[in-house]
Amino acid sequence: MPTPSKRRLVQAALLSLLALAGTNTLAQAWPSKPVRMIVPAGAGAAPDVIARIVGEKLAAAWGQGVVVDNRPGAGGIPGMSALAKSAPDGYTIGFVPAAMGTITPLVFKNPQFNPDTELSSAATIGISPLMLAVPASSNIHSVADLARTAKANPGKLNFAAPQLNSLPHLAGEMVNKAGTMGLFTVPFRAPPEAVTAVLSGDATLTIDGVPGLLQHVKSGRLRAIGVTSARRLPGIDVPAVAETYPGYEAIGWFQIIVPAGTPQVVVDRINADVNRITASPEVSTRLNEMGVYPRQDSVAAARSFFDEQQKAMKRLVADLGIQAQ
Repeated sequence: MPTPSKRRLVQAALLSLLALAGTNTLAQAWPSKPVRMIVPAGAGAAPDVIARIVGEKLAAAWGQGVVVDNRPGAGGIPGMSALAKSAPDGYTIGFVPAAMGTITPLVFKNPQFNPDTELSSAATIGISPLMLAVPASSNIHSVADLARTAKANPGKLNFAAPQLNSLPHLAGEMVNKAGTMGLFTVPFRAPPEAVTAVLSGDATLTIDGVPGLLQHVKSGRLRAIGVTSARRLPGIDVPAVAETYPGYEAIGWFQIIVPAGTPQVVVDRINADVNRITASPEVSTRLNEMGVYPRQDSVAAARSFFDEQQKAMKRLVADLGIQAQ
């Protein structure tokens, strides 16, 4: 007759086998119905377009529909709070841009979601650097030129910020501070308005995503003087701001984020499928054309990346003295 200690070992082994069987069953069964993908941006916006590219491929991989649920407005709060409050069963995922995940919780007094306790990164889609641009007729040809011109004309140069407390706005303030330039910031409601101000000569500089500005650079109406990634971007002969101010980096990015508590086996499946999709030549080429550079992170690396970006934004908001509204 087995001793009590042996019986305990047998029971523990059986429990482990049952747990493993349950995990394998869940992995095989999920998804058994359509998956909702919350996008905290409007239909037709860049995040929505990218989300639909990825969502279409995920639907094919999963054999189930991926339904895009656009929840725009208020810094992404409607979408992010809906994601945070969703059941952690793998049937609601979020396509989250950098600003909504790390800036919104810092600049709104009541963001209605907590990224630390209610959400968790599942996969990284890619990074999306920004570009600094001035009118093509400007005498400013580099970030160093910008600093020299600003200091020689105190209070006369202005920065057209595409939306207050957006990532491009904060990236511009970082440049302003790094070079002690004293640029006067003029916030606009949307990127196109800021670009128009520069094109018309009413503003000295603007910063926005690469695709939104590159078309005007190629047409000869704007001049690109820097990109906000740590290094120069492939295929774009524009210096990184970090070449003038070492350590400077301000990048956008996109992640698939799920409600905290989503089964790990489901998270692992999402991660593996997203990595395979973004590594495919078809998708990576389409993302590159939109100024997004895919990266394939493990679940742990995706979460670490989010944490690093969150800490960087906390330092920046504190350094700039931005108060939550």
